[in-house]
Amino acid sequence: MKAVVAGAGAWGTAFACVLSARGHDVTLACRDAEQAREIAETGRNPRYLPDADLTGIEATTLDDPAIAGADLHVVAVPSTAFAEVVRGLPGAAPVLSLTKGLDPATGERLSTLVERRSVAVLSGPNFAEEIVDGLPAAAVIASENEALTLELQQAINSLAFRVYANDDPVGVELCAAAKNVMALAAGGVDGLGLGDNAKAALIARGLAEMARLGEACGARAETFSGMAGMGDLMVTCWSRHGRNRRAGELIARGMSPDDAAAEIGQVVEGLTTAPALRDLARRNGVELPITEAVCEVLNGASLNELVSGLMGRKPTDE
Repeated sequence: MKAVVAGAGAWGTAFACVLSARGHDVTLACRDAEQAREIAETGRNPRYLPDADLTGIEATTLDDPAIAGADLHVVAVPSTAFAEVVRGLPGAAPVLSLTKGLDPATGERLSTLVERRSVAVLSGPNFAEEIVDGLPAAAVIASENEALTLELQQAINSLAFRVYANDDPVGVELCAAAKNVMALAAGGVDGLGLGDNAKAALIARGLAEMARLGEACGARAETFSGMAGMGDLMVTCWSRHGRNRRAGELIARGMSPDDAAAEIGQVVEGLTTAPALRDLARRNGVELPITEAVCEVLNGASLNELVSGLMGRKPTDE
């Protein structure tokens, strides 16, 4: 398969390695010519995952007409750039979205922005740093097009990267977006030193929020107990690699959201997704207290007061 990975950040770089290891013809399409030149000349991506060996992977820019000849366009760009990048992709190849967020302009799922071509989404507990080290990982691919799902599963699955098929793209995308918001909250628990009991409780209630919103949007409940839901939520909330968890921790310790993102030096999707997720829930009449609290903190509210407010809510059934 001839695949173009649009987006040469950490996850795009790691996924290009996954495809290349499976023997596919891979091109990494960068947003600027200098990054493409550095990758082509050195076989490394000096900006992200510089230890990843990109030998055999071509590098070009997103505006290169040559990418029109791909059999698959993999999109691994921030949610803020997703719509623009997808609109600019030449040709009619299917799109596989790796982006975990919602469209900040409309609040819609990102796959709904892909027009006139088939689309699938991939998600799961997939930190790029571990992927390029060859550590075992698993993910799920979902699409309304069953043939595309199965074709991509066969093309990507390997001994190091196990791929499950799923027919619930709504649930998979909502899991991918919401888990970053919950990770911000989990980082806040870390930053305040509230302990593992509090963090585990928050994650459990966060998963309940995710499933509640998913059900209102037509997703299947079991998706939220799978790779895209529970799997990705756990690793994002606990791992030292988690940008969103780290951002929440820094904010809890007094940094502004902008300063926290600058300190991390990479995109923190939860900061963009939180208000979009809150608004989506409100449109569907779904109560998301953790998400609402995260948005209030991002707008300057006291985290300690919000913790007290969440703990002081009227007791209810699980």
